[in-house]
Amino acid sequence: MQISSVNDVKIYNLSHGKSLPEWLSDRKKRQLQKKDVDIQRRIELIQDFEMPTVCTSIKVSRDGQFVLAAGTYKPRIRCYDTYQLSLKFERCLDSDIVAFDILSDDYSKLVFLHCDRYVEFHSQHGHYYKTRIPKFGRDFSYHYPSCDLYFVGTSSEVFRLNLEQGRFLNSLQTDAVENNVCDINPVHHLFATGTSEGKVECWDPRVRNRVGMLDCALSSLAEGTEVQSLPSVSALKFNGSLSMAVGTSTGQVLLYDLRSSQPLLVKDHFYNLPIKSLNFHDQLDLVVSADSKIIKIWNKDTGKVFTSIQPQANVNDVCIYPKSGMLFTANEDPKMNTFYIPALGPAPRWCSFLDNLTEELEESPESTVYDDYKFVTRKDLENLGLSHLVGSSLLRAYMHGFFMDIRLYHKVKSMANPFAYEEYRKDKIRQKIEESRVQRVQVKKLPKVNKELALKLMEEGDDEAELASRKKKGKALPSVLGDDRFKVMFENPDYQVDEQSEEFRLLNPIVSKVGQKRKKKLRLLAQQAAASQQADEEDEEPEGRASSEESSDDDDKSWVEEVREQRRLLRQEGRERQRQERKEEDRNTVLLEREQNGAGKTSNMAESKKTNQPQYYQIKAGEEFRSFNDMARKQKLQKTSLEDRLKLEEHSGTSNMSDSAVGSKQLTFTLKKSEQQRKQQQAEREHHEERKKLRRSAGHLSSGRGRGWGGGRGRGGGGRGRGRH
Repeated sequence: MQISSVNDVKIYNLSHGKSLPEWLSDRKKRQLQKKDVDIQRRIELIQDFEMPTVCTSIKVSRDGQFVLAAGTYKPRIRCYDTYQLSLKFERCLDSDIVAFDILSDDYSKLVFLHCDRYVEFHSQHGHYYKTRIPKFGRDFSYHYPSCDLYFVGTSSEVFRLNLEQGRFLNSLQTDAVENNVCDINPVHHLFATGTSEGKVECWDPRVRNRVGMLDCALSSLAEGTEVQSLPSVSALKFNGSLSMAVGTSTGQVLLYDLRSSQPLLVKDHFYNLPIKSLNFHDQLDLVVSADSKIIKIWNKDTGKVFTSIQPQANVNDVCIYPKSGMLFTANEDPKMNTFYIPALGPAPRWCSFLDNLTEELEESPESTVYDDYKFVTRKDLENLGLSHLVGSSLLRAYMHGFFMDIRLYHKVKSMANPFAYEEYRKDKIRQKIEESRVQRVQVKKLPKVNKELALKLMEEGDDEAELASRKKKGKALPSVLGDDRFKVMFENPDYQVDEQSEEFRLLNPIVSKVGQKRKKKLRLLAQQAAASQQADEEDEEPEGRASSEESSDDDDKSWVEEVREQRRLLRQEGRERQRQERKEEDRNTVLLEREQNGAGKTSNMAESKKTNQPQYYQIKAGEEFRSFNDMARKQKLQKTSLEDRLKLEEHSGTSNMSDSAVGSKQLTFTLKKSEQQRKQQQAEREHHEERKKLRRSAGHLSSGRGRGWGGGRGRGGGGRGRGRH
């Protein structure tokens, strides 16, 4: 239950709170009621008082025992028995219900007007009869003396269906194009219909003649009101024999005396929304008017607001329980709201306990659930040093943070930061001084944070202002520096741009090129604006545009190259950092080994002096046996990096061959080649072999000297060959 007060009038929302799912067991429901405060404060006045999706209209039978509600989806009608406080029956229908009425004192005779022009009659057992009207209907009323149903809709005619004879009678011809609503006076049975042109036509059912017409559209408009469309009549309700209330589509309610053509009172909802429902509360002379946003209760003589109700969901219909202070609302929400206002009247007989409950609540007023709590996030808890309280009873988890007692919060806050008030006072004084300085002559000063960005924005703003001044009707766009939404970016040091970061260095070429393009475009536009003022230079404009388009490709290529260069520099810097770190680690390792070896040597010498016994070494599995002389040097070299070992070998002049007790070993390796390289090398070898086969001897081209030399070579070669054999 939710309690609100408007104009010192208490309003109790009995439907407020969480609704428990039907599939929960009784044990689970009892456990939730013990733990959850919202469920403890919830009052389920009528069981299952809701619709699957939306409730469109709601009514109470004349005997006050049954509450009927129409809704969707699927289209259905639900009947609730107030004596049993539960659902009596539910009937599903073929199409959506536009309007319905209860013809009997209980639920035994019902009439439904559907959106597909069908009129359906239900009796106590269920569906009874179904017929169809010629045009789409919007509303209907029942005339008890003649048993006639009057239907209005998208037609100028008012269709009459006599339930005693079971046939349609002659229609009433109105002057309107369409009729929206209708009502019948309960005293003298005058029939009235509201038209889409903002007029109300009154008919006498006895003679079937029009007896009067009211122009409500002109009467609802006050002086100086801007009219976007002609107001139409959206609601109509009689009260007694002479009073009538008319609601318009623009949110005004007009009270008429049937003896006058001018309204007695015009009440505006100020929401510019159509009036959905009108009701009268005779005990206190109040009018209950509702649009989709608000329900207003006001005095019908003075127009003074008694109270108002603003539900969370849009309102479709309002029904007042007779002779009580209870209201039912049909909403654009599955739950149908129940409001109880003790100032309007007592509670109904079937829920008389509400009077005792409200009296107890007024005697002992309770604050709202979270009035004495402070909402804090995890970051706030870390700043206060209260992270260890997570999970305890002092913190209640809610959404992305916790609720804690406001007294505990203030106490911890004062202990964590005892000079908070002094800092707050200094900030306020500084703000006041800065506000007073604004009235002085302003000098352009760069902010303390992001000076480079501010300077760049100032330059761009000057260029745009210069361009706008050259244009006749141009206006400069607002600058980022003058926008309060971006003020923190130039005041808070947390928003300082880090120009050495990787992201900035990669994005800076793109941003700078975009800025250069923008400056070029501004200069070009300025030239065009200057050229447009001179008639003799108009032909130069397309040439400038063409040159800018040609240079755009070069600009794109240049910033791509800059981005690549930045990426290369970043990779190079990363490798340099890794190399420096590795060298530092190797240097530390060598120093540590030297210290350990020095300490080992001194301890070994001391031991050798004491005992001249031989030393024994154990060879572990997976290790090679090395010579005893240079074992320490080999172990030391193994722990150093490959680069240091190569440098040491080059400096000492030793070869790459490593000696050990089992012989010398040398490691060779070849780089893995790709398939394409192997195919290319194979093709080159085949080409060389083919050229060797086709090669011809060139001996006949040699000179005599050459032949002598050749013969000598041949003989010498032959001798060498014979000597070899």
